[in-house]
Amino acid sequence: MRHAGRATPFPNAVLSRSAIDEIAGAYLEEARGNADVALRRAIHDALAQALHAERMVSHGFVRWEFALRGRRL
Repeated sequence: MRHAGRATPFPNAVLSRSAIDEIAGAYLEEARGNADVALRRAIHDALAQALHAERMVSHGFVRWEFALRGRRL
């Protein structure tokens, strides 16, 4: 899937174009129309959520490893 001549990073993403426009509009409104500030906030939030998810997954793997110690599979 392509938008405005660019490849979509996640072609199978669940977000619709209207959902993306709504999110972008909310960031732009929060930044009082300053597109640069809106983009930076959106990137910051996305990276923060990705980092949080990575930590949660890593934590889950560590917990699972300790839960399996002493057990034979």
